[in-house]
Amino acid sequence: MSSDLISIARSGASAARIALDVTAQNIANAGTDGYVRRSVAMAEVSGSGMLYTQNDVSLHGVRVSGIVRNADEFRLAEVRRTGSDLARVNAEVGALSNIESALEQPKISSAIATFEASLQGLKADPTNPALRAVVLENAQSVADALNAAAGGLDSARTALQADAADGVSKLNQLSADLAKINTRLVRSSEGSSDQAALLDKRDSILKSMSEIAGVSVTIGAHRTAEVSLGGVALVTPDGASTVGVGVAADGSLAFDVGGTGVAIVSGSLAGTATGLTQVNDARARLDDVAATIIGAINGAQASGVALDGSAGQPLFGGTGAGDITMVATTGGAIATAPAGAGADSRNTGNLDTMIAALGGSNALRKFDALLNDTSAAVAARSVTRDALGVIASGAEGALATQAGVSLDDEAANLLRFQQAFQASGRIMQVAKDLFDSIISIN
Repeated sequence: MSSDLISIARSGASAARIALDVTAQNIANAGTDGYVRRSVAMAEVSGSGMLYTQNDVSLHGVRVSGIVRNADEFRLAEVRRTGSDLARVNAEVGALSNIESALEQPKISSAIATFEASLQGLKADPTNPALRAVVLENAQSVADALNAAAGGLDSARTALQADAADGVSKLNQLSADLAKINTRLVRSSEGSSDQAALLDKRDSILKSMSEIAGVSVTIGAHRTAEVSLGGVALVTPDGASTVGVGVAADGSLAFDVGGTGVAIVSGSLAGTATGLTQVNDARARLDDVAATIIGAINGAQASGVALDGSAGQPLFGGTGAGDITMVATTGGAIATAPAGAGADSRNTGNLDTMIAALGGSNALRKFDALLNDTSAAVAARSVTRDALGVIASGAEGALATQAGVSLDDEAANLLRFQQAFQASGRIMQVAKDLFDSIISIN
């Protein structure tokens, strides 16, 4: 019968063997990324008594009711949420740092200040060819510095657009992979090792998706994951939709799921979108600085005469930081004298007007404000990043405490289940000896 001593001992030995196998699996995967510690759920094998013996004690042993993953959905969701927030601010800090670098490296403030100082120096001897050449050289330095900064911002914009396209491509691949995992989960047995392995892959994919786009996750039947992005379904029991990205008319990123526009508020894609907006804003402000300088200098030039007495012509060409260029080719083109003055005039009336126009335009102040605002934003977002990093690490730590493999604990489990296995074997030996003794009675 099923409740004899040998059957009970055999069920105990079988359960202990499975527990040893699971413990060995935990130890083997202690360093595997995304692996969640397993444990064996055991339950008593119970049954009713036989006919006319319903009140008898009925003992049937133990059984393994399933393989349990030691991670709950709350901690997994916290890891996804905090990781998504951290990825967003990391992308923002990266974009802001690139903007700051693009603005700092050409030394625009120094170039503008040096150009203004050379205009002041020309007042000492307005007909001096060497001093005029210095002014022209410094004006070229201003144009070159603005060109370089504009090029750096354009490169940052291109890189951010490429990052967005790459992030969307990865998100679509992860969505397709998750849809396949969902299909396999439907076919897997509850509490099986196969299901546990699939759930590890499911959670790893969901974590990666959250870091990219901050998706919303709902765990459905058979432990499948249904995912939405910006309120629009991305992964459903029927399969996965496709995320698209484009550049809107204002230069910002526009996302959609299956053609339906969505707003992404967290994850690296959100940070990239914010970074692109910041790059566009910095580029517009830099263009304003360049346009201010062009307008101030060329306006003053138009009100004076060149060294040869001809009407003053523009020194700068272009409309912004990207296309500002030097039009004048010789120092004699600088209109230092007021209109009506003759050739080789030492009258610096228009030079004073030019200096006043440049100073009054606040071009240097505008650029310094742009650079200071960018640096302040980098510092502020870096503080936020550090704080979110601590929060994310705390969530990871809480999950690791629950789901991570402790070699000390697993070593203790090895001894415990080994002893249980040996004890069950000993019970079977005792049962055999007992039956042998009974049979040997004369």
